[in-house]
Amino acid sequence: MKRCFARFCIAAAMGAALSPDAAMAEEFKPIRSEQTFETLVDGRDLRRFGITLQVRGNGRIEGRALGRAVTGAWRWQDGYFCREMAWGNRELGLNCQVVLYDGRNLRFIADRGQGDSADLRLE
Repeated sequence: MKRCFARFCIAAAMGAALSPDAAMAEEFKPIRSEQTFETLVDGRDLRRFGITLQVRGNGRIEGRALGRAVTGAWRWQDGYFCREMAWGNRELGLNCQVVLYDGRNLRFIADRGQGDSADLRLE
């Protein structure tokens, strides 16, 4: 599970490191409520280096990453974004994540804020 998620993180981290916007971004601040999170993501794409995802207000996750379909479900639980996803044929399983926002990007930090992170631009 963690290795599959790591592929998303590697692509996201490389994009963030190479982006000239990275140095000019606002400071990331935690998203603490489901309502705030939904307001940010509903009806928008989350993008980074070959990844386009939609996190829907109805609890669904859809999109594509590096040529494969992404499907899943999410819920907000105890201040964490908890998702179960599949990337192509690979089940990524349940992971609850801290979500941060800098005015333009969302940063998801796996394992309740103790794991890998991935930055995705809101469009």
